[in-house]
Amino acid sequence: MNAVPFSSLSADHQRLQALVGAWRGEEDVSGTQWTDAGTATPEVLAEPEFGGLFVVQRYRQRRDGTVSLGSHNVFGFGQPGGVFTMHQFDSMGFVPASPATGKWNGIELILERSSPRGAARVMYIFDDADAYRMALHFKPAGSDAWQDMVSGLYRRVSPSELREG
Repeated sequence: MNAVPFSSLSADHQRLQALVGAWRGEEDVSGTQWTDAGTATPEVLAEPEFGGLFVVQRYRQRRDGTVSLGSHNVFGFGQPGGVFTMHQFDSMGFVPASPATGKWNGIELILERSSPRGAARVMYIFDDADAYRMALHFKPAGSDAWQDMVSGLYRRVSPSELREG
């Protein structure tokens, strides 16, 4: 299979490349029905696939030295709809019926997804090329109020600095 040269990617596909790299962060985790409140140390490895048409992200959250949550996320740009997508599969085991979708607003990539449990909104805010912030909110089915789930700051590191597992 031939890869798409990066230079021939659309401007929207090129924006996805902001996610690419190895990242380590600090997270504040809110108490929810799924977990207790506290702090976590995440590690993220995101790589371009198919010449940059997609970005595949592996996320590992550690709490008290143990992996407490893991996910694989696949980001893309949907044409002709003009929306960014994120398919997420995580260690909680919920299978998404559809991807999160959204758009860029300045330096923020905002994606939302609904399910029978409620709606989730994730925001990636790119302060510069070597740091970004992420905030995840959840709105339970039947509610009008967004709840904080996780917020974090992530800094670029060398891939060799990430732990396995």
